[in-house]
Amino acid sequence: MLIPKEDRKKIHEYLFREGVAVAPKKYEIQNEEIGTRNLYVIKAMQSLTSRGYVKTQFSWQYYYYTLLPEGLDYLREWLHLPAEIVPATHIKQQRSHAPPRGMMGEGERERRPFGRGRGGDRGDREGGYRRRDAGEGKEGGAPGEFNPQFRGGFGRGRGRGGEAPPS
Repeated sequence: MLIPKEDRKKIHEYLFREGVAVAPKKYEIQNEEIGTRNLYVIKAMQSLTSRGYVKTQFSWQYYYYTLLPEGLDYLREWLHLPAEIVPATHIKQQRSHAPPRGMMGEGERERRPFGRGRGGDRGDREGGYRRRDAGEGKEGGAPGEFNPQFRGGFGRGRGRGGEAPPS
């Protein structure tokens, strides 16, 4: 397809600057990110894909284009750019020198009382939800003399005609 040179240049500059491009599968709209017709974007990327310069992924009616190393060299030559300029996806981000959260010492970490952690305030309960001290025995539950009786007649175990199931 014949694409005007100024639009092709916009598309190639955007792809080189970002390293990736996204285009919805709608041919009649304007691509807002690049500033040209979406049909031109899709067809220019199709051309670069067929030459092996761009990888195409299609999902949920969107085209996702990723610049490959061969395409980087091609676009650098096509746009007449020096080797020092690289796409945004090739630039490593600066890391802060602070240690990761889990690696801090006990003295540096803020101590939180029970019930004030990730779950927020637990109301007036002392010590959090169902927390027992190590010295106490088993609390709560059924009393020792509890003896359940199953008499039948309810649910699936119901016998025929209302009488008890045979033993």
